[in-house]
Amino acid sequence: MTTEFAIGDKAVYPSQGVAEVVGIEKKEVYGKIQSFYVLQGLETGLRILVPTDKADQVGLRRIAGRDEIAEVMEILRDKEIHIDRQTWNRRYRGFMEKIKSGSLFEVAEVFRDLYRLKGMKPLSFGERRMLDTARGLVVQELSVARSADTRKVEQELDLIFG
Repeated sequence: MTTEFAIGDKAVYPSQGVAEVVGIEKKEVYGKIQSFYVLQGLETGLRILVPTDKADQVGLRRIAGRDEIAEVMEILRDKEIHIDRQTWNRRYRGFMEKIKSGSLFEVAEVFRDLYRLKGMKPLSFGERRMLDTARGLVVQELSVARSADTRKVEQELDLIFG
């Protein structure tokens, strides 16, 4: 079953974060009329076209609900580091795949693991950027899902990791 969105809905686009559905357009592609969601990134202002029949395939999903938010907070509170002793580039690729998945849970795991890793050793430039990306995606979705100020969400996360 395909998730359907209406104009004005907020949705999460993998690795870009929360976007608003600002339109639904029909375009001719290879001689066939296709329908597209027109998304506008809340943070980036980026305009993204997603074929309506491929929304699930590209990972477009609804904003987290109350249950998902509670689960994300549990993931973030988990004190155990889930990093095996693999090479940094293999770990980096694994984290990247999780961020690209668009799953709030997987992005939260990347945020948590990199944050905890940062306390044990200096992160590489790429890992620091990825930590910032993961943190930004988590903060953005939680603040939209809760209709809360991003600073308030950031403070709450700082308390978890403080």
